[in-house]
Amino acid sequence: MANRKKEQGGMSRLFALASGHKGLLTASGILAALAAAASFVPYLAVYWIIRDVIAVYPDFSALQVETVAGYGWIAIAGIAADALCFLASSICAHIAAFGTQYELKTAFTRHLAKVPLGFHLTLGSGRLRKVIDEDIDKIEKFLAHSYPDMVASFTAPAVLLVLLFVFDWRFGLAALAAVILAFAIQMMTIGKAGPEVMQEIQKSSADMTEASVEYIRGMPVLKAFGQTARSFRQLKDSIAAYTKIMLSYTLKWENYMAAFTAIINNIYLFLLPVGILIGQGTEDYASFLLSFLFYLLFTPAVASVLNKFMYVSSSSMRIAGGVANFDAMMALPELPEVENSSVPQKTDVVFQNVSFSYDGSEHKALDGVSFTAPEGQITAVVGPSGGGKSTIAHLIPRFWDVQSGSISIGNTDIRNLSEETLMGQVSFVFQDVYLFGQSILESIRMGRPDATEDEVIRAAKAAMCHEFIARLPKGYDTVFGEEGVHLSGGEAQRISIARAILQDAPILVLDEATAFADPENEQQIQAALKELMKGKTVLMIAHRLGTVRTADQILVMENGRLAEYGAHQTLLERNGTYTRMWERYTQSLTWGIGRKEETHA
Repeated sequence: MANRKKEQGGMSRLFALASGHKGLLTASGILAALAAAASFVPYLAVYWIIRDVIAVYPDFSALQVETVAGYGWIAIAGIAADALCFLASSICAHIAAFGTQYELKTAFTRHLAKVPLGFHLTLGSGRLRKVIDEDIDKIEKFLAHSYPDMVASFTAPAVLLVLLFVFDWRFGLAALAAVILAFAIQMMTIGKAGPEVMQEIQKSSADMTEASVEYIRGMPVLKAFGQTARSFRQLKDSIAAYTKIMLSYTLKWENYMAAFTAIINNIYLFLLPVGILIGQGTEDYASFLLSFLFYLLFTPAVASVLNKFMYVSSSSMRIAGGVANFDAMMALPELPEVENSSVPQKTDVVFQNVSFSYDGSEHKALDGVSFTAPEGQITAVVGPSGGGKSTIAHLIPRFWDVQSGSISIGNTDIRNLSEETLMGQVSFVFQDVYLFGQSILESIRMGRPDATEDEVIRAAKAAMCHEFIARLPKGYDTVFGEEGVHLSGGEAQRISIARAILQDAPILVLDEATAFADPENEQQIQAALKELMKGKTVLMIAHRLGTVRTADQILVMENGRLAEYGAHQTLLERNGTYTRMWERYTQSLTWGIGRKEETHA
C-alpha cells in the first residue's frame, strides 16, 4: 500500500510538472481512451460474423453476404478509428512533452545558476548531467510515448472486463480467474521489487555516472602511472554496487515474470475445461459453439492488453525515480539575491566571527574566525591540510553563505551585494582551471566581455602567455580542444590570470595558484601574479611557505580556527605553529642527494 502511494505521488508530481500543457495532455488522454475502446470493435464484428455463420449452418447459401461485408467494414472502421485516435493522441502528447522538456531544462539551468557554487563542487558534474540529460529526457519520453499507452492500458482492461461478461459470463469468469492468478503472482514480485528498489537503482546509476566522469577526467594521470581500472576504487565499487542491485532486481522478476507470461498467453487452457463442462450439459449447441469459438479467438487480445498494462506500470515506476532526482536538485536552496546594491567605497575584506560547516554538522570548517585583509595589501593564508584555508577563499565569492558571523567588503556585508556587484569587486585564480571549447581570445575575454582585442592581448602579455598563444595554429583564434590543441596546466593557469588582469577587480583571491605548476611554468606564473597583484587587496592561499614571506600579513589556520597572524619574521619569533611549519618546510628543501636549496623570491 505504501509502495502504491509513493508511485501515485510520483505520477501526480509528474503531471504537476507538465501542468502548463494540461489541455494537450487531457486531449491526448481522451483520444487514447477512444483508441483503446475502438480497438475492440473488430472483435464485435468477428462475433457477429460467427453468429451469422452458425445460424445458417450447413446451408451457407442463405448467408447474407452484404451483412457479413458490412461487419467487415465495421471492423475496418474500428481499426481506422483506433489508428487515427492514437495518432492524434500521440501528436498532442509529443507537443506537450517537448514543451515540458524545454520548460524543465530551462527552469533547471536557471535554478543551478542561483544555487551556491559550492553545491556544484559537492554534487559533481556527473550527477547534474544525469538529471538534465537523462532524468528530464525520461520525463519527456514518458509524456510523449508512455502517457498515451498508460491511458490506453487502463481503459482497455475496463472495456475488456465488460466484453468478457457480455457474451457468456461463464467463459468470462474462467478468463478472469486466469487474469487474477497471473496478477496475484505479479503482485508478489512487486512487493519485493517496488518503487524503493527503483529509487536505489536510480541512485546507484547516478553514482556510477559520476564515478565514470571522474575516471575519464583522470585518465591521463592513470595512464602516466600505468594504473588500470582497478586502481580507481570509486568507479570499481560503483559498478559493483550497480551490478549487484540490478542482478538482485532482475532475479526477483525471473520466475514470477515467466509464470505471469505463461498464464496470460495460455488463457485458453482455462477455457477448455469450462467449455467441456458446459458442452456436456447444454442443449443449445449453436449458442455454446458461438461463445466458445469467440472466447478462443478473443483471449489473445487479453494477453496483449495485459502485457501492455504491465509494461506501462513498470515504466511508471521507473519515471518516479527521475522525477524524484529532478525535485531533489530543484530543492537545493538558492542563494539570496539582492536586486540593486551600491559599490563599496573601500576594498578591505573583513571576516567577523565567521563559522561554517559544509554538512551542517558540529564539525566546522571555520569556527569563529575573525580577521581583516587591509585594502591594497597582501594577506597570505597558510596552515595544515584541512585547516580551513580554501574555505576562506570559497566563502568570499559566496560559493556558500556563512552560517554565523559576516564577511564584509568595506563596510558592506557581501550578502547585501548583488551578484554582479560582488563579481565586479573580486577576481579569482584557483588551482583548478577550466577552459571552455572556445577561442583563446574569447576565453580570456570572459574576464570582461566588452574588452577589445588589443586589451585582451595586453592582458595576455602581462600574464606571460602571449608568446605561447602566438605559436598556436590560429593564434588567439585557436579553439581550445579542436585539432588536438591542448594546453599544459601552467599555460591554462596563465590564461586564467590573463582573465583576472583583464577584469581588473580591486580584490584578488588566489587559491593555490601555483600548486601544480612545473618549475618553468611556476616562474612564469609568479611573474604574471606579480603584475596582477599590483595595487590590489590580495588574499593568497598557499602551501609553499616560500611564496608568502613577503606578504604584509600571514594568517595561520589550524582546525578551522585562526591560530596566529602577523608578518613572517614576527611569526617566527613567536615560536608557534608557523615556526614549526617553517622548520619542516626548510628541512624539506634539503632532502635529496646533491639537491640545491630553493631560493625564495
